[in-house]
Amino acid sequence: MKCALIVIDMQNDYLYEKRKPNFSYDTEKLTAAVNAVIHRYNDSGSDVIYIRHIIQNLPTNRMLFGYSIAGTEGAELYGGLDIVTGLCFDKLFGDALTNKQLLERVRREGYDELHLCGLDEYGCVSSTALGAAKRGITAKIVREATATVFPEAKSAKMREKLTKADIEYI
Repeated sequence: MKCALIVIDMQNDYLYEKRKPNFSYDTEKLTAAVNAVIHRYNDSGSDVIYIRHIIQNLPTNRMLFGYSIAGTEGAELYGGLDIVTGLCFDKLFGDALTNKQLLERVRREGYDELHLCGLDEYGCVSSTALGAAKRGITAKIVREATATVFPEAKSAKMREKLTKADIEYI
């Protein structure tokens, strides 16, 4: 089976000490788990692909969002993240597969499955999993290497969507 690990949104703005308070992830625990998964997949010969959520650097976006702004330190991959390949794609939307170059690579390489990890489990990770399902691509979420800041009610709704789309946790 040909598999790729997709590491989603492990960026400074969500993980470093200067992040906004609403991004209350346990950086040390999450980064250690993601790094362990990265090495496990890389050592087994799977491709490891990194995704960055990038928001255009416009005054309104800086004011409205204030994170993941193109060209800023905060938009870069988190310094504690282990980078084992040069495969990095930027996305403008939650679903990473909206990046045409990434989607082309997935199809060209003929991955049987995409395994997703990173941030946020019920945000961009789930959006990418659902986007894969819509495109006929099997996606699974690596439970040990994802995290969320969403409240339980919102998380439960997303889990229902994932279940209906036959997306599994591994």
